[in-house]
Amino acid sequence: MRPARPRRTCHAVPGSSERFLAKAPHLDADEVFLDLEDAVAPAAKEDARVRVIEALRTSDFGPRTVVVRVNGTDTPYYYRDLIAVVEQAGGRLDAVMLPKVRTPGDVEMTDKLLTQIERASGLEPGRIGIEAQIEDATGLIACEAIATASARMETLIFGPGDYSAAVGIPVTTIGAAPAGYPGDHLNHVYSRLVIAARAAGIQVIDGPYAAVDDEAGLRERSALARALGMDGKWTIHPAQIPVVNDVFTPGREEWERAEAMLAAYERASAGEARGAAMFDGEMIDEANRRMAERLASAGRAAGYGG
Repeated sequence: MRPARPRRTCHAVPGSSERFLAKAPHLDADEVFLDLEDAVAPAAKEDARVRVIEALRTSDFGPRTVVVRVNGTDTPYYYRDLIAVVEQAGGRLDAVMLPKVRTPGDVEMTDKLLTQIERASGLEPGRIGIEAQIEDATGLIACEAIATASARMETLIFGPGDYSAAVGIPVTTIGAAPAGYPGDHLNHVYSRLVIAARAAGIQVIDGPYAAVDDEAGLRERSALARALGMDGKWTIHPAQIPVVNDVFTPGREEWERAEAMLAAYERASAGEARGAAMFDGEMIDEANRRMAERLASAGRAAGYGG
């Protein structure tokens, strides 16, 4: 199974900007992805690729997960992105992000090409992971197959902007909710992606919220994504990072209760060989233990109890 790298915040860094590339190693995001796709104009693609490779080779990203978003498999930039980045800086790369994934074949092709480049470059075959963005109806329909298309798969990522355009949701702010619907318009999408990811044993990440001055809106959308089981969210401005980190980190009281529930269940199981126990007036069993373990693990990863 692939490593479950921390991904509460996945920060987008335009590959064409030397200034933003220089700032990336110092951001308090769990993941930084250096973008060669939407953040780069067609005329700047070649130069951006060179800048990204240089940033990978010369920057110390510390404990952050380091990813490059290449261009889509249906573009003339994809194969050059993958070959150049992995050949010249693959040792500094944790994963490759594929945009606009519509079929498992997109992932399978990338897996095979990565393996060839790794072997030719003396890199450990299979070490570099794959993140797949689901951005339209075709990709959503195939998300279960996409999630299991390669042993390299680490995350599914929802792309709200392209998805909204593709299916006709009347909204112009990426990641925002339209008027006129009494519930949340993305509940089905989020739930389907979460189920596909969990069945495959991988993570699932929400896309960006483009209204960078709207902290309340960002917090609301982040809380919804977390409530439905997502592991994290993109950020596109440094000011968004602490908000998203906060939402996707269990509160200390939440963590303490999970740890106490685990301890109570362990005592009951060890002492009386029972499959259930009482905790704080609530009957708990193995399902509770699994839920508590997920919260407790997230809290420990955030530094609680250290």
